[in-house]
Amino acid sequence: MPFPDTSSPDRIPIAAGIGLRFPHHREVAAAPRGLAWVEVHPENYMAGGAMLDRLDIIRRDLPVSLHGVGLSLGSAAGVDSDHVARLKAMIDRVEPGLVSDHLSWSVAGGVYLPDLLPLPYTEEALRITARNIDDVQSSIGRTLLIENPSRYLAFHHTTMTEAEFLSALVARTGCRLLYDINNLFVSARNLGEDPAATLFAVPIDAVAEIHLAGHTCKTLEDGAEVRIDDHGSTVASEVWDLYARFIRRAGPRPTLIEWDREIPALDLLKAEAAKAQRLLDTAHVQETLVA
Repeated sequence: MPFPDTSSPDRIPIAAGIGLRFPHHREVAAAPRGLAWVEVHPENYMAGGAMLDRLDIIRRDLPVSLHGVGLSLGSAAGVDSDHVARLKAMIDRVEPGLVSDHLSWSVAGGVYLPDLLPLPYTEEALRITARNIDDVQSSIGRTLLIENPSRYLAFHHTTMTEAEFLSALVARTGCRLLYDINNLFVSARNLGEDPAATLFAVPIDAVAEIHLAGHTCKTLEDGAEVRIDDHGSTVASEVWDLYARFIRRAGPRPTLIEWDREIPALDLLKAEAAKAQRLLDTAHVQETLVA
């Protein structure tokens, strides 16, 4: 049975926002104008302190989304109830417009791994992940958005495509999707697939947010090329093209610019968000003309 959607997606405008990181806290708190909304990792604030107090100040002026990295939704042992309780406390305090996490796992035997590891797309993994999403949604009283991961290899035992796996999660749990188009591009290129061919394979109506970010291209010793999803540069032109295609067909969606490595000046993040906003505005005009 789908979980009732008690979130407030209307609080996140259909506009381009940025991922808010600690170096920009003071600047954004002092001058929030020019930003449509911001997204933060709740795990960075769960210990409380000055940064959480500053987030409270920012929240007065800007809509905030919580984008988790610690739920480990693919863990066979289930989700950490203490972590979920801390997330619920953050939700109650911040009142975010949207709450999301990743289609991945990062906990095994009580050990937390410093990465978001991909899953084999099998019926067993689907059952486990759906169970964990149900548990989290019931605990926090909110609908989760699930983000497609960046992938670097394929599992031998996979029995369904990523889009099929995500579609099944939506059907079984009532969750929605955070569509990371940079991750789509990185995964497709690493696995020898055509990203344009799979762009619309996910259930479009379930996409409630889009992520855009930069990535790095590395050449290995054997000459093979690998794309690394490092969020440390401007959005690649190919990703912009995929994004424009998606919103022209699917319609505008709240869009976020992520940047987590070698974080630049806030003005550069705003400039990237402005590019996304121009594409959103164009897609909105086209949608209006068609309607």
